[in-house]
Amino acid sequence: MLSKKSKYGLKAMLELASEESGQRPLQASELAKRQQLPRKFLEAILLELTRHGLIQSKLGRSGGYVLARKPGDITVGEIIRVLEGPLALIPCVSKTAYRRCDECLDEETCGVRLAMKEVRDATSHILDNTTLAGLNARSRSALSRRSR
Repeated sequence: MLSKKSKYGLKAMLELASEESGQRPLQASELAKRQQLPRKFLEAILLELTRHGLIQSKLGRSGGYVLARKPGDITVGEIIRVLEGPLALIPCVSKTAYRRCDECLDEETCGVRLAMKEVRDATSHILDNTTLAGLNARSRSALSRRSR
């Protein structure tokens, strides 16, 4: 299940990627207000996203946060890995945090491992091919269908 940390991080990133925001820096308080998120928790998330190079913070009176790259170049997979860690449900199928399971007798034939590897591969494929720009386009499309 996606944690609130990741959900809030994705919402903030989508807000920064929106057409209305563009490259104009948004303060954490404004992002929190627009998305109805707890400001203090959001500030910690934004700090983590900044440390990992997904957003940049600008100081000063007109400062705030902006995306570090174009919305079409930032994937949902990147964001979730920064905020959650590996996508794999068990450590023996993780690409970034592999660890052999203590109770596994034969990793090559373990049915649980084989199934979870398929889950990891499918999840990774979807999240790594879904960008902020793509998600915002989906939202705009759904909104236009709803308003007809």
